[in-house]
Amino acid sequence: MSQIYSSTKTTNPSATNYNRPWYIIDASKLPVGRLASKVATALTGKNLANYTPHVDMGGCVVVINSAKLVFTGKKMEKKNYFRYDNGRIGSLKVRSLSQQLAVDPKKPIYLAIKRMLPKNRHQDIWANQRLHIIPGDKHSFTQILTPLI
Repeated sequence: MSQIYSSTKTTNPSATNYNRPWYIIDASKLPVGRLASKVATALTGKNLANYTPHVDMGGCVVVINSAKLVFTGKKMEKKNYFRYDNGRIGSLKVRSLSQQLAVDPKKPIYLAIKRMLPKNRHQDIWANQRLHIIPGDKHSFTQILTPLI
């Protein structure tokens, strides 16, 4: 009976010689929150069957059509983005979501994805190096892209 259990091997994945999966997702098909949670899961690698918490096995994600984001409710008028221009008192600048989309259509989806990632030392790597947001549907990535939805 012990021979059955001794013949099974447990594999521990490592980051060496690991080919990261590349995913593509269309931002015009899902609301922003659902899209951001799927992208954050793929960036951390939690969608893989061999996920290991201590190994960074997350993939790279290409988000296309970020200019055609889908929002529910009255978020276009009521959702605001705050920023400080120079750090002085009274320098708070407020933009509504519709104004932010007119200025930079990549910023709302970027902030939604980044804020859903775990707050650890990998957050900037996942959000800045492995996340690619494109306003249109044309991209220049030649890797094999797997649809995320």
